[in-house]
Amino acid sequence: MTYSRLIAGTMTWGSWGKQLATKDMISLMHHCLKNSITTFDHADIYGGYTTEADFGKAFSKSGINRDDIQLISKCGIQYLSDNRANTVKHYDYSKDYIIWSAETSLKHLQTDYLDLFLLHRPSPLMHPDEVSEAITILKQQGKIKDFGVSNFTPSQVELISSTTDIAVNQIEFSLTQHTAMHNGLLDYMLLKNITSMAWSPLGSVFKEDNEQTRRIHKQLGTLLDKYNATEDQLLLAWILKHPANIHPVIGTTNLKRITDAKNAEQIDLTLEDWFKILVAAQGHKVP
Repeated sequence: MTYSRLIAGTMTWGSWGKQLATKDMISLMHHCLKNSITTFDHADIYGGYTTEADFGKAFSKSGINRDDIQLISKCGIQYLSDNRANTVKHYDYSKDYIIWSAETSLKHLQTDYLDLFLLHRPSPLMHPDEVSEAITILKQQGKIKDFGVSNFTPSQVELISSTTDIAVNQIEFSLTQHTAMHNGLLDYMLLKNITSMAWSPLGSVFKEDNEQTRRIHKQLGTLLDKYNATEDQLLLAWILKHPANIHPVIGTTNLKRITDAKNAEQIDLTLEDWFKILVAAQGHKVP
């Protein structure tokens, strides 16, 4: 497996969340490694284009061997930020920008290469040849190992993959946002041998109080003792059972929750329990 089954999402490590000090980032990195979470997911925009540099500073002082981890970054979103002279949020997938963005991420992360480089969101103006030229150069120069996309539909994946290989598609997927399971996206990735990664894998279960989340909590509550598990572990186990071999990107910086998430890999839901959880989310039996 190229990437750890669970991936550490760094979006809230910096100014968009916990504003972790360098020493705390270092401790968090080591805790992730202790729990066999070796893949760290970034995007250039995180923290208004600042979190990669904060992480890179910590990584350079961590004593962690670069070969022992995998670094992911994403490009393309031109975000409204004090660090960019943008007047509107938009996307840029020109050859020069893709190359510049990758090189900037390398500089900020203080590394010579990215294990995976993603187009962050699809743009109506992206052209497969333009993308291919940039990715070919980056691969030839050893600056990226693998290339992928994020939040792309099957047709958008087909468009970009017509000129360059796509290894990964990182999508939103959880018990409360599982449209990818019904619209053919996960089927397509499984068919094409494209690795699936899921951001926001816990969905809205702990963020919202509504009929759906109350049904989910009630159903999960009946299974806690059976699996000797927490609710968040069962939510991750539900995703991990899918045949697309989905890699959840967990965003927590809480050490215990990271350890709990890792232990979710050992939970094997029975077939009927998996469907009971799905039914609770949908509010009706399967067709």
